[in-house]
Amino acid sequence: MDHSKNSVLNLTVLSLLSSAVILLCFLSATRFPRPCPAPNPASVHAPADGLGSALARAAMPDKTLIIAVVNRAYAEQGVESDKTMLGLFLESFWLGEGTRGLLDHVLVVAVDEAAHRRCLFQRLHCYRLETEGVDFGGEAVYMSKGFVRMMWARTQFLTEVLRRGYSFIFTDTDVMWLRNPFVRLSRNQSVDLQISTDLFNGDPRPEKNLINTGFYFVRSNNKTVALFETWYAQKDNATGKKEQDVLQDLAREGAFGELGLNVRFLDTRYFSGFCQDSKDIRAVCTVHANCCRSIGAKTLDLTAVLQDWKRFRQSDKEENAAVGGVNGTAAPYRWSDHVGCSKSWNRVGNSTPIS
Repeated sequence: MDHSKNSVLNLTVLSLLSSAVILLCFLSATRFPRPCPAPNPASVHAPADGLGSALARAAMPDKTLIIAVVNRAYAEQGVESDKTMLGLFLESFWLGEGTRGLLDHVLVVAVDEAAHRRCLFQRLHCYRLETEGVDFGGEAVYMSKGFVRMMWARTQFLTEVLRRGYSFIFTDTDVMWLRNPFVRLSRNQSVDLQISTDLFNGDPRPEKNLINTGFYFVRSNNKTVALFETWYAQKDNATGKKEQDVLQDLAREGAFGELGLNVRFLDTRYFSGFCQDSKDIRAVCTVHANCCRSIGAKTLDLTAVLQDWKRFRQSDKEENAAVGGVNGTAAPYRWSDHVGCSKSWNRVGNSTPIS
């Protein structure tokens, strides 16, 4: 009984003390600049950083990840095809050598809600990139205002990723990953940017190679952030040019050297495309549907690339097919003709997707 009385008394005293503290805070608010004690920070809900969370989930321990940008046109099936560009992209990781585990580190950046839903359905790492007042869902006409604006929105986004300390491979989804490209990319920290080329002539000088921004590996540091900021700052003075053209101009004007960048241009033997096929199927890592103008054409010809790859893998497994030549040099390998992409240039009113 005495215990109950003491408990009631203690509660009463605590209530009176709390009331007194609150009253003192109220009365002193106009006299003292410092506020009363704030609530425990752990109990305050802070707005979530969606991009930060997405990057952290996809990144490797060294803060490196793979980034691909998609829109509805890339993620949804067309009327004449049961394949999607995103589907082919993912299938290449499944069929490639040493590539399946890399999917855990791919961040798919969706520029419209339909692409975002498809990404989530595929159970990938997804991030929804919104650009106010712009619908990036459809297939953008090549070099139209929408196409160019989409490219610059991508560049701005990637600049922010670098600012946050993340290094990344950027890849278009019309790039087939046949082997783990990290094996062929330099892991030397002094190499700031490694970028693919449409045509590689063996000369490392930037003005001698046609660069392609559909595949590159960039390290996050002050120099690369400065490059991307300089690159993006040119957008309002680049009438009639896409962002890739502007970066090519910067390279030819000596911007890489001025910023102290160590840039490596990737040999099409390992990082190839339809502009210049790799002649070494035992070494090739990626195949890009560049020099092509429409989603339908890309889908057709990339499907053929994966068929070629499966046939090679099967013949190599069963017959140990001899494509290796003298001194380790591969004998020529003939890929299927890029029929769809060749014809795409002859069609009036053709269009090009975001990559």
